[in-house]
Amino acid sequence: MAQTRTTADSIAARTGVEIELVPVTTEGDTSTASLKNVGGTGVFASALREALLAGDCDVVVHSFKDLPTAPADGLVIGAVPKRADARDALCARDGLTLDTLPEGARVGTGSPRRQAQLHARRPDLDVVDIRGNIDTRLGRVGDDLDAVVLAAAGLDRLHRLDAVTQYLELGPWPTAPAQGALALETRRGEERLVAKLDHRPSHLAVSAERGVLARLEAGCAAPIGAHALLEDGLLFLSARVYAPDGSGHVTSSHALYAADAKHPAGELAERVADELLEQGAADLAPLGGTA
Repeated sequence: MAQTRTTADSIAARTGVEIELVPVTTEGDTSTASLKNVGGTGVFASALREALLAGDCDVVVHSFKDLPTAPADGLVIGAVPKRADARDALCARDGLTLDTLPEGARVGTGSPRRQAQLHARRPDLDVVDIRGNIDTRLGRVGDDLDAVVLAAAGLDRLHRLDAVTQYLELGPWPTAPAQGALALETRRGEERLVAKLDHRPSHLAVSAERGVLARLEAGCAAPIGAHALLEDGLLFLSARVYAPDGSGHVTSSHALYAADAKHPAGELAERVADELLEQGAADLAPLGGTA
């Protein structure tokens, strides 16, 4: 709702159109089951897309990382606003960091990717699978948990960056494809409603990251991190696939000039994903059939 209000204000400011917010509850909002057990990809999107197709609303605001990679019939991503901070953040008791957490500390996250990264970085930690909104998760720090790992962008949108004790940099700690980005979805042919909010560098970067997911036939619950960046016309993409227990990973990085390719995001994602598969990504992590 916080990110939807911000988007609605932006649409109103740029178009002069009066905006009404239409709340929709999804399975991902209500289920307390582990993300990897409730279907992962799509649990936050299906009800929203049904409302859009039914005409109950005209624009849907998604956290782009939660969307299935396969397009929905009759719908289109009309815009990707400028991306927020793509990093993960550690929120720990007593100002602790990943390196200073005591042996056996309990760290909570609902993300299989973050769980794998925590196991890889600190095998001695007790990684706890948790659900709930940001306030619920932060409320457990100092109670039954020593720390939680959350998306910096989500904390920022809720004005809770005061809880961060360490930002996890994208090089050693790549995050979910499209983390920090919003996707504004409309019915096909009505993209004009949000077109003025599109930020091409962000759109291109997250499309490349999500292209890796699509090529690997993986979903948002897969232990995969990726990050892309468009700088001086050069599109960079790096992706990493982890073993769920953090015991290993494979990485691929490539770049190309966006102007030299007809579909730069797709071409770059194909190179990176194919190299990951050549390195044994499918044997390392559960891939296939969840996109």
